[in-house]
Amino acid sequence: MPRKVVQGPIRDKEKTKQKLLAAVGKILRVKGYSGLKVSKIAAVAGFDKKLIYEYFGSTDKLIDEYIKSQDYWSKFNPNVEEEKVTTIGKEVLTQGILMQFESLKKNKELQKIILWELSESKPILKKLVQQREDVGAELFAVTDPIFGENSKRFRAILALIVSGAYYLNLYPAYNANEFCGLDMKTDEGRSEIEKAIVDIIDFAYQKVKK
Repeated sequence: MPRKVVQGPIRDKEKTKQKLLAAVGKILRVKGYSGLKVSKIAAVAGFDKKLIYEYFGSTDKLIDEYIKSQDYWSKFNPNVEEEKVTTIGKEVLTQGILMQFESLKKNKELQKIILWELSESKPILKKLVQQREDVGAELFAVTDPIFGENSKRFRAILALIVSGAYYLNLYPAYNANEFCGLDMKTDEGRSEIEKAIVDIIDFAYQKVKK
């Protein structure tokens, strides 16, 4: 027999927090970042705005928590020590970027966050960018010794791949479907990009082995 879930202050607080976070996502998706005002978030969630301050401390902290819950790289947590002795970073990098490419396609709120990063300078966005850099630094601790004097070149290659993955998801979402004759709204077009990502990383590793 399933255990009965009992309502209580802790459970109610968590449900309220989730509704407030969901309200941030809904506003971001429909109105964009300019709509993220404390009164609007409270109204969409159906609560008094004082609960935002009580549960999160401030509107910025609420938005910060929402952003972290959506950002792929903030949740990416590779086992760095294991990577050093197994695939020397190649597998986790390849799969990480491929999963990011797919995740961004599905997550319209994250697309809005990326656009927000490009159009405004805010502490919560700078913090998110730094968190991504921290994840990258962990991976570079694995790849830098492998690539040696070419480690910065490999970082540049990854920068182009990751930024391309962002752009190729944002571009068809707002202006057009095709980029370089590839339809980014079809499985076929996206599959070609995914194959190219694998090929480029493979080539870089093969070159360093030589």
